Amino acid sequence: MERLKSSKKRIIGLKQTIKAIKNGSAHTVYIANDVEESIKNSILEVCRGKEVEIVYIDTMKKLGEACGIEVNASCASLLND
Repeated sequence: MERLKSSKKRIIGLKQTIKAIKNGSAHTVYIANDVEESIKNSILEVCRGKEVEIVYIDTMKKLGEACGIEVNASCASLLND
């Protein structure tokens, strides 16, 4: 998770993460385990067939903290160089 906080090539949030996966620029996706199933499923569906590492974080609060923000985050991703 330290990579997530220190990386300058990261995005936070559902819409931006899905866009990055679709255009092939995301290599790692972080998903909070306590996010709604529909959100989790939509992210996983977009990841299917792509070479994207999926990392689960316990809670949206912990994911937000890992991103260095003071609000909860449902998902985030690291981008290719």
